[in-house]
Amino acid sequence: MNPFIFLIDILFQLYATALLIRLLLQWVRADFYNPVSQFIVKITNPPVLPLRKVIPGFGGIDVATLLLAFLVLAIKAMLIYQTIEPLTVGLIALGETLVLVISIFLYSIIIQAILSWVNPDPHNPAVALLNSLTFPILKHFRNLIPPMSGMDISPVFAIIALMFVQYSVRYIFATVFGISL
Repeated sequence: MNPFIFLIDILFQLYATALLIRLLLQWVRADFYNPVSQFIVKITNPPVLPLRKVIPGFGGIDVATLLLAFLVLAIKAMLIYQTIEPLTVGLIALGETLVLVISIFLYSIIIQAILSWVNPDPHNPAVALLNSLTFPILKHFRNLIPPMSGMDISPVFAIIALMFVQYSVRYIFATVFGISL
């Protein structure tokens, strides 16, 4: 693999991840004063704030941040695949945006599950954000699968469901559009 393509891929992916984490933290109404939230906001504010003046939010969703994450992934697709065909770039960016949002939830639940084994400080800013971020997904699984003998196995089923959805998105994009994500 070309090392420059790797560098482009990782840098654009990291920034798109930060943008989508910002969007998801707003969606779950996570603590804005949390130091981790503040870090995410500070690194994403320079492009988001001017874009918000032009693109308003809709239905509680920060459309400007979502559009910016999509554009970052579209630019990454143009640079890596060396194409400017709008439909191809748009489909790649859409697929990568969907997969990235699912990955954020997936890895958040995995990290939270691992942290539960070591009994982390509940006042730790990262732990509080993980709890805020994973609660909307885990609450549905906890309603279906209550703790058994003091063990909460709902994260296992949430991880399986998220992986199924992620594989389904990749499969659909590969078979319908011929795009490998």
